Amino acid sequence: MPTPPLGLTMGDAAGIGPELVVKLFNEGLPAPAVVYGDAGALRRAISQLGLALTVASYPSVTQWQEALANPAVPSAIPVIECGDALPDELPMGQVNAQAGLASYHFLLRAIADAMAGRISAIVTAPLNKLSLRAGGVDFPGHTEILAHVAGVPWVAMMLLNEQLRVILTTIHVPLSAVPGLITFENELETIRLAARACHMLGQDTPRIAVAGLNPHAGEGGRFGHEDEAIIRPAVEAARTQGLDVTGPHPGDTVFMRARQGEFDIVVAQYHDQGLIPVKYLGVDHGVNVTVGLPFVRTSVDHGTAYDIAGKGIADPSSLRVACELALRMQIPAV
Repeated sequence: MPTPPLGLTMGDAAGIGPELVVKLFNEGLPAPAVVYGDAGALRRAISQLGLALTVASYPSVTQWQEALANPAVPSAIPVIECGDALPDELPMGQVNAQAGLASYHFLLRAIADAMAGRISAIVTAPLNKLSLRAGGVDFPGHTEILAHVAGVPWVAMMLLNEQLRVILTTIHVPLSAVPGLITFENELETIRLAARACHMLGQDTPRIAVAGLNPHAGEGGRFGHEDEAIIRPAVEAARTQGLDVTGPHPGDTVFMRARQGEFDIVVAQYHDQGLIPVKYLGVDHGVNVTVGLPFVRTSVDHGTAYDIAGKGIADPSSLRVACELALRMQIPAV
């Protein structure tokens, strides 16, 4: 059987996703890949960029592989058909229900193929949460869709670059809801997923740091009870399970310490606590990984960039790094 290709989801057709995918194919990919997206949107991006590329649609990955084995078939960007074609007049840079719903169907088809082993990993271009909602899809984003469809009880979002790895205990929730979600069970499972994330990258004994929720990690209860009453017991429980984990550490210094090499990964308590340090270092080479799935999923660490959609200036660097990382990662046996 042929080696399964990477599966790239095009994301929101009204954003920079089509342009990123086309530029990546034009520059050359590190491995064979198929696209779950809209052929027309890709052709429009090719035309706008003035590139000498073509697009070919296939009903399935298997049929693309069969066609690929025929030397008479010309090279083209292979698109796996995922439903009705989007309209040619789709406006760029705007929230659009059709684009939102289509991006959801691209992802669903990719998940099905990943679960069946027909692709080696899913690499996602950005979708837009408002467009998803306009299209009737009631999920905050990629991570929640992936977990729901894959049927796994626990997943976590990890963002990483060459200098820092961060995994989140809570993701897309209001800041006011975060303290109530900092439970012993959530904390312990996120620590375990931090170890799993490092194992996926070939690191057997990672040094895990857990950031505190409150200023100065609560300062002994003076600035909140969660750090001593919930986070520290979870850290101690993880240590009894053989994990090299410490904390809670003050959130204002732990990321700097990790960047300097003291820790291999940091467990952050909420979205902005963890993502600001990573994104401050630059989004060009940042990657988002969903940890806890039965397959590898990586993504760009930026959004649909509606302000530059259709202008031909989007940078595909993050998507390229996401593909390269997906090829390096392996799902642990246990």
